Amino acid sequence: MSRITRKQFLALGAASLGLAGSGLARRALSGSGEGGAVPGELVGASSSIGHRLRGGAFAAPHEIRRADVVIVGGGIAGLATGYRLAKAGYDDFLLLDLEAAPGGNAASGRNEVCAFPWGAHYVPLLTQEATAVRALFEDFGIITGHGPTGAPIYDEYALCAAPSERLYRYGRWQDGLVPAIGITAEEDAETGRFFAAMRDFRRRVGSDGRRAFAIPLDLSSQDADLMALDAIAMTDWMEREGYRSPGLAWYVDYCCRDDYGTRSKDVSAWAGIHYFASRNGRAADADEQGLVTWPEGNGYLAQRLAKVLGQRVQPRALAFAVERLGTGVVVDVWDAAADRTFRVEAKAAVLATPHFVSARLMKDASLATGFSYAPWAVANITLDSLPGGAGAGLSWDNVVFDSPLLGYVVATHQITQMRPTNTVLTYYWPLSHLPPEEARREALARPLQAWQGIFLKELLAVHPELEGHVRRVDVWVWGHAMIRPAPGFIWGVQRRAGLVQRPPIFTAHSDMSGVSIFEEAYTHGVRAAENAMAYLKHPFETVL
Repeated sequence: MSRITRKQFLALGAASLGLAGSGLARRALSGSGEGGAVPGELVGASSSIGHRLRGGAFAAPHEIRRADVVIVGGGIAGLATGYRLAKAGYDDFLLLDLEAAPGGNAASGRNEVCAFPWGAHYVPLLTQEATAVRALFEDFGIITGHGPTGAPIYDEYALCAAPSERLYRYGRWQDGLVPAIGITAEEDAETGRFFAAMRDFRRRVGSDGRRAFAIPLDLSSQDADLMALDAIAMTDWMEREGYRSPGLAWYVDYCCRDDYGTRSKDVSAWAGIHYFASRNGRAADADEQGLVTWPEGNGYLAQRLAKVLGQRVQPRALAFAVERLGTGVVVDVWDAAADRTFRVEAKAAVLATPHFVSARLMKDASLATGFSYAPWAVANITLDSLPGGAGAGLSWDNVVFDSPLLGYVVATHQITQMRPTNTVLTYYWPLSHLPPEEARREALARPLQAWQGIFLKELLAVHPELEGHVRRVDVWVWGHAMIRPAPGFIWGVQRRAGLVQRPPIFTAHSDMSGVSIFEEAYTHGVRAAENAMAYLKHPFETVL
C-alpha cells in the first residue's frame, strides 16, 4: 500500500482536510448549494399511485380477465417468475406492474449521452450456489463458455473495465476503496487481519456440508456459532474482535451502506460478514473481484427479461386486492392509464412485491411485521467534461472518504470504443443519517433544487474543475429501496415465516432473503415459478 509522510499530509492543507471530515457531511445534509440554475427533474417510482393502496377506495371491477398465473410486481423477482414460466413453455400468465416499464430497483434511463442506472448497477461473479442466475447468464450470452478448469468465461463487454475503483482522501485519489493513504503500520496490520478473517469465513464449510456464507443466502450453513452472529451488530462484533482502526471502521460502514442502505451499527454481524465472505465467484477471464455491469446497470438485465415476456406485461397496473377464491385466486387491479378497474381470475398468483405491499394486498398486517426498508436517493448528473483529480485516474466507481454520500459510478465507463467527452455520473446516497421513517419523510418533502444542491456541493468540492460543465441533474427518490438486515432479522422468526408458501398464492422478493441483491431476487422469482408449475402440474426441469 502507498503511504504519505506526516510532512506531506500537513502540506495537503486545511481545505483538503475539510473534504474528508464531518464538515462535509453537515454541509451536504444542509441541502444548500448552487443547484437552482441547473436543469433537471425529480423523477422516481410511482409512489403517488402506490400510496393509493393505503386509502383502499377503488371502484368495482369493470371487467373480468383470466390467466392461469398472475404475477403482481415487475421488479427482478417478478420478471424472473415470468421468464422461468416462459422458458418452461408455460405461456398463460400475466404480469402486473404499476410503473410505465418493469424493472423495480433495477430501473434505468437514457439521455443523449448514454444509458444510466437509477438503482442496482452490477452483479458480482456468480457463486457456485447461484445456479438459477448462472442459467440466465448462459441464456443471455453473459457467460459464453467455460475454461479448462471449468471456470465460466464471461462476455468481455459485460466485465467491468479497468480501473474499477478509487477512493478520495487527503486531497487525492488512490486505487481501490480500502484506505491506504496516511494509515499507520498498526492500522495496516489490522486491516490485513480483518481480510484474513474474511477469507477464513469464505473458505469455511459448516458441519452440515454447506458453505458458511452463501448466495443465495438460505443455502448458508446453519451451524450455531455462525447463526449467533445474526444476534449482534457488525460494530459490536468488530469491537469484540479488536478491530479499532478508523479507516477500517469507515470501510466496513461504507460496505454496509452500499449493499444494505444501513449503517454498520444497525446491520447484523452475520449480514456484515456475508458481504465479504459469501462471494466466491470465479471466472476464466477475470480475477475473483470481478463483476459484470453495463451503462444502464442491472436495467440491462431487466430489459432483456421484459422483452421475453412481451405483451404479457401490463404496465401502469396497480393490484389493490388479492384473495383466494375456491381453488384459485382473484386479483383486483386499477389500470392507471385508463382510470378503470378490472379483475383477474387465475389458478395461481405470485406476489413479487415487498412484504409491506403484500400485507396491504392480502389485508394482513402481520405479513409486514419485522420488515424494515432503507430509503435512497440517486442523482444522474450529465456533464460535458470528464472528472479529473490528482492521483488514481477516473474509475467505474469513485468514492469520497467519510462522506454521507456513497460516491458516483461513471455510466460511460463500459463504453470502451472511444473515450467520451460527455458523460453521466450516477451518484448514490443511502439515507441512513436518520431512522428510516424519518429519512423517508424528509426525502419525500425535499424539492428538486435542494436535492441538486446536495449532490452538486459534494461533486464540486471534490471536482472544482467541473464548475460550469454540469448540464443537468435529475434525481430519483426510493422510499423503500431495500430491506434492512438489522440484528436478529436474517435468521429470525419473521423472515423465516415469510419463506412459507401457501398455494395457490406464492411469494417472490429479495426481502425474503433479508438482503436486496440481484441473485436473491432472481432466485426467489424462479423458485416461485417452479412452485407454481408444480402446483399446476406443469412439467419442468429445475434450475435451482
